[in-house]
Amino acid sequence: MPPPHSPNQNHLLAALPTAEFERLAKHLEPVTMPLGQILYEPGSQLQHAYFPTTAIVSLHYVTESGASSETAGVGNEGVVGISLFMGGDTTPSSAVVQTAGQAYRLERSLLKQEFNRGGVMLRLLLRYTQALITQMNQTAACNRHHSLEQQLCRWLLLTLDRLPSNELVMTQELVASMLGVRREGITEAAGNLQRAGLIRYRRGHISVLERPGLEAAACECYAVVKKELARLLSDVQYRQDASDIAA
Repeated sequence: MPPPHSPNQNHLLAALPTAEFERLAKHLEPVTMPLGQILYEPGSQLQHAYFPTTAIVSLHYVTESGASSETAGVGNEGVVGISLFMGGDTTPSSAVVQTAGQAYRLERSLLKQEFNRGGVMLRLLLRYTQALITQMNQTAACNRHHSLEQQLCRWLLLTLDRLPSNELVMTQELVASMLGVRREGITEAAGNLQRAGLIRYRRGHISVLERPGLEAAACECYAVVKKELARLLSDVQYRQDASDIAA
C-alpha cells in the first residue's frame, strides 16, 4: 500500500526544523490536483503556494498566439509560486498540472510571513529558486542546441525523478505541448527510443525499460539540472519524523 499522504513527502517541507514545520502545519491545506488543472495563468494574482507531494506541475510560457512550451517542472522537490517571495505576486508564465496527484497549498501571506522570519524556510526557498533558475536556463539551451530525441530523454528523466515508478501516464500530444513541438516530432523521437529498447509506448502510457540507456541517450542538460539541485540541498537535514521522504 502507498504511504499515507503527508507533507513530509515534499522535500522542502520535510527539511524544516520541527518548530518551523509545526508553525506551518496547521495552515497546510491538502489538495487533489487533476491532470490539466491550471493553478495560475499569466498575469494573474497568485493566491497560494503549492508544495507537490505526488503531483507534478509544469511551468509554461504562453505566447500571444497561444503557443506554449515548458520552461521547468516542479514535483516533490520544490514549490510552485516563487513569485510570492521573490518580490512579485504575478508572473508572465502559467502553471498546469502535468501529472495528477496530491499537494499541499499555503496561503500567500503565510508564506511571505515565514519567509520574512529569515529562518530555515528562507534559505531553503532561495536555494530551491536557484535550482529552478538553473533548470529554466538549461531548458532554454537544450531546446536551442539539442535534438528533439535528446530533449525527450531529458524531459522523461526529470519526470521520472519525481515519480515512484518507471510508468508515465502521458499522451504524445501532452509531451509535444510540454516541449513546444509538433506531435509528429514526438511520435518519431519516441519511436526511435522504443526501437532502441529504452521505452515502451502504448496509448497514453510510457514505460521506461532501460534507464541507464535513456541517460546515455540524453544530452548533458539532465545531469546539470540534477547535480545542481543535489549540490544546493546537499547539507539539508530532514526531521526524524520525515523518514517517508525517501519513499
